[in-house]
Amino acid sequence: MTRHQAHLLPDGKRLHLQDGPIDLVIEACGQAGAVADAYRAAEIRFATILDELCGELSLLRQATAVRPEGVTARRMWQATLPFAQDRFITPMAAVAGSVAEEILGAMTAAADLTRAYVNNGGDIALHLAPGASFKIGLIDRPDQPSLFGYAEVKEQDKVRGIATSGWRGRSFSLGIADAVTVLAESSSSADAAATIIANDVDLPAHPAITRLPACEIQPDNDLGARKVTRRVGPLRGDEVDQALRNGGKTARSLLEKGLIIAAALHLNGETHSVGHTSACENETARIEVHA
Repeated sequence: MTRHQAHLLPDGKRLHLQDGPIDLVIEACGQAGAVADAYRAAEIRFATILDELCGELSLLRQATAVRPEGVTARRMWQATLPFAQDRFITPMAAVAGSVAEEILGAMTAAADLTRAYVNNGGDIALHLAPGASFKIGLIDRPDQPSLFGYAEVKEQDKVRGIATSGWRGRSFSLGIADAVTVLAESSSSADAAATIIANDVDLPAHPAITRLPACEIQPDNDLGARKVTRRVGPLRGDEVDQALRNGGKTARSLLEKGLIIAAALHLNGETHSVGHTSACENETARIEVHA
């Protein structure tokens, strides 16, 4: 019996793949035959990816140290390596972006596409042929989504990955960001960086912030007894600004190291942006924030 689910969405253009916690929305553009080939390749690759990850799950939940064996697991490990010397991080910090990247790779290997994306719960891997572009709305908080800006990526930009992290999202966070959206050269790198930046949008020991050990909420997690954010109470404007500046410092450091291209940090209706434009003169990747 086939466990994973695959079907076209009502618009007839996008493919939905779901297996356990992995939920993908995919769109490919090009000749009809090429799109069909890409979707077929995506479904074939998707059929085994969860089992592959589960086979190494205990290793992937440990601090980034030992190189895993699976292709997607190695991508997760590689994406988190740049952060491992300075702080605790596991390959699981890049799981969503790495899965998106793996499925997109299967699609582009199977077909000549003008544009494609794989969206894994907001972590997005992009393919852009010459002349193509991609525009994504930025959501301030996943539980009550509303747009606060957008990111536009053109083919000549280096950006091929977009990821968002925050305490209101699917995964645990050590910080208090409603959302941190990162643009990077790959979705796996963007995923890891968004996790790190969101953790640092924080006000340590603030009495309005409720934190609990991750293991008390979900025993089989990768953070162990580290305290994760469960509630953020009222904050003064200067406290919001301080938390965003804390995360912004981390984002600027990652920008200087070439690990990200741009980021938008959002908390309580306020946004700080880093790297509005990419480093190369002819590149236009940017994050626009509504006033």
